[in-house]
Amino acid sequence: MATAPIPPLDRTQGMALVKLARRTLAEALHIPWDLTEAEPLSTDPSLEEKQATFVTLKRQGKLRGCIGTLLPVTTLRNSVKDNTFAAAFRDPRFNAVQSGEFDEIEIEISLLTSPAPLAFDSPKALLMNLRTGLDGVIIKKGGASATFLPQVWEQIPNPETFLSQLCLKAGLSKQAWQEPGLDVFTYQVQYFHE
Repeated sequence: MATAPIPPLDRTQGMALVKLARRTLAEALHIPWDLTEAEPLSTDPSLEEKQATFVTLKRQGKLRGCIGTLLPVTTLRNSVKDNTFAAAFRDPRFNAVQSGEFDEIEIEISLLTSPAPLAFDSPKALLMNLRTGLDGVIIKKGGASATFLPQVWEQIPNPETFLSQLCLKAGLSKQAWQEPGLDVFTYQVQYFHE
């Protein structure tokens, strides 16, 4: 049963979430941080709603960590805190963030809609049904799965290459998107960044 979509946040709320992520990272690295930076969050009831989020960390424009949840398992506030910590210290693709990197880290928060199955009956139909630049994509085949946020379209605008790279991320062959047995889901995001 699908849950009702959470209304989009305004820019003030979104930037307060980014500040919460920054504070979470500072605390984890034992860096002094002004606790009043995230004060707008203290009384905002929308942040107590369950929400799926991803937190992306970049350093000098390059990915430094990205972790999130595809389904709403905890409150928006806790999701941002948990995923900030995980992106900094638990992304298996990177070493843990060090305190010396703190000032160079850029933070982006993505709030996800619920994933919806994408209907297609051929590789060509899959390509035609994807909304380049708008849809986040989840693929599943057997026990393998992976996702790319919609922002990844900026680096990989070609749909065939996008799907091939997503298959490789899942541990599948890069042609797996053209083979039977692949389930595809799409979602959209609202995101905020520093």
